[in-house]
Amino acid sequence: MVHPSGEQWQIEHGEWAAVLVQGGGGLRALRLGDHDVVAGYPSEEMASAGRGQLLLPWPNRLRDGRYEIDGVQHELPITEPETGTASHGLARWEGWRLRERHDDAVVLAHTLLPRPGYPFHVEVSVAWVLDERGLTCTTQATNVGGEVAPWGYGAHPYLTLGETRADDARLTVPAEQVMEVDERKLPTSLRPVRGTPFDLRDGARLGERSLDHAYTDLTRGEDRCWEVRLETEVMTSSVWGGPGLDWVQIFTGRARGEGGVPGIAVEPLSCPADAFATGTSLVLLEPDQTWTAQWGIEARRV
Repeated sequence: MVHPSGEQWQIEHGEWAAVLVQGGGGLRALRLGDHDVVAGYPSEEMASAGRGQLLLPWPNRLRDGRYEIDGVQHELPITEPETGTASHGLARWEGWRLRERHDDAVVLAHTLLPRPGYPFHVEVSVAWVLDERGLTCTTQATNVGGEVAPWGYGAHPYLTLGETRADDARLTVPAEQVMEVDERKLPTSLRPVRGTPFDLRDGARLGERSLDHAYTDLTRGEDRCWEVRLETEVMTSSVWGGPGLDWVQIFTGRARGEGGVPGIAVEPLSCPADAFATGTSLVLLEPDQTWTAQWGIEARRV
């Protein structure tokens, strides 16, 4: 069978097992023993709603697909017509190539060739590694072209809710600020979370909250990582992000079962939506410069 997401690479370590795919270089499944940790998708289906995909060279939405770099205007195809935006980058539906394979790890690579709208040349590699804690994703992006390249990064895993009702799940987001958005889901202004329904610093039941927002000013531990935690009836799972990933998008649009397996997207980001245009947390990769960041998923049974 030829899978819609291309080649499938399963890795294992102890009770952990993950499946990475050629399509977008993404994560299709992650399990701890008999329990799903992410709300993935079957091998006979395409990834829906960004499930497990990597978002580069920009995450989220770019207003009207337009931006300016060094005085030059660029325009990208509109991929989300309902909002009039270019969404989630250029690599999520592209085939990635296998660079290394081990029992507990794979390294995938992709070349972003120059094209209209993004005339920059970037080599990307992603190492997916399992250990006793869970899954770690290490991404490196190198500008192999001759011009400064705008760069942003995101990943789109969904932590599964299993049989737990979304309203009853407990979510902790250690962030002091949240980006408000307009009707096109584009950023308007940062605001403190204190005193708002967005305040999840100490953990709270999701209840009736509907979120599709980027959080920042994240509290980090001694390891310089932040951690977003989801607690259900059977499992506590988390997504963590290291230096270079100063934002996290929380998306609950699939939390109540719409469009597939119920899950909450916890998306590590280097920048929020529309960063190519606004410059917010935008990385400008000089020729021969390499950008690196790590994030991962951990879980334990209750």
